Amino acid sequence: MEPALFESDLEAKPQWLHALADHLATVEWPIARGQRVLLTGMGSSYFAADTAARRLRRAGISAVAELASVEGSWPPAPDLAVVGISANGGSTETLGLLQSHHGASTTVGLTNSPDKDLPAHHTLRMRAGPEVSGVSCRSYLHTLVLLLQLEQQLAGTVHDLSQKVVAAADAAEQLLATRSQWLPEVTHHLDGPNGAWLMAPAERYGNALQGALMMRETPRRPADGCETGDWNHVDVYLTKSLDYRALMFTGSRFDHAAANWMHERGSTFVAVGPPAEGMHDAAFVVRYPDDHDPLVALLTEVLVPELVSAAWWAQQ
Repeated sequence: MEPALFESDLEAKPQWLHALADHLATVEWPIARGQRVLLTGMGSSYFAADTAARRLRRAGISAVAELASVEGSWPPAPDLAVVGISANGGSTETLGLLQSHHGASTTVGLTNSPDKDLPAHHTLRMRAGPEVSGVSCRSYLHTLVLLLQLEQQLAGTVHDLSQKVVAAADAAEQLLATRSQWLPEVTHHLDGPNGAWLMAPAERYGNALQGALMMRETPRRPADGCETGDWNHVDVYLTKSLDYRALMFTGSRFDHAAANWMHERGSTFVAVGPPAEGMHDAAFVVRYPDDHDPLVALLTEVLVPELVSAAWWAQQ
């Protein structure tokens, strides 16, 4: 693992997203409406699965996400579809859970490995290209896109997905092109002695977890993610005792409450996306094209903490 390779993986996000957008019309999941859906994986794969399951339930689909390391979940059944997600195709926990359902449930493997079939009835490819750094960054994003395609297939609720993916690719390209204007400020404000905290609306909670994971995995810094509404119940306490540095993916109706707590206690936070009306306490605000669109935000905003992580890693 090398910082320069991680940065090159991030810089390739727009081109691979554009290619995936062109490919989406040919993607067909072997899952039928009426089947229950179990999405499973570890780490980044689970973060994407949790986001997708929440969206599927909102669209009227019976879906859950489970860490593949659970002792048990829904039992095998003909009306159950199990999607096991593993970027490299080698996650022991995910392969084991898929295997336990093979033959009794519909099983689907989702992987970025171009030539490895998972122990499932069907294997779909993420088409994120080789991640030469060994860090699952593009594969996390492509997992989200392909699970959105599953939502569209089952519920018809993301009819403009290809256009949204193109918009996210263009937004990522803009963030990359302008990073000299915002990245030094963001890395400075988040560079505290006690670590960094990320928060996001429930619908994009996985991005907070993924961004924090990138900070732990690459520069090996303390970081964690939280859902913004829940932050006011579980993480707010740290603002009283630590030099608290936060990155807020905006868009939650609870942004104001979190911002007020941080203001009252002298904490520092960076906002990514349009700040709520009247919210003026952010140390810095990062904007990008179409950041008011929740789907574009879902597919774009995590690039900010990823580039922060790459910058910190390179400094080490």
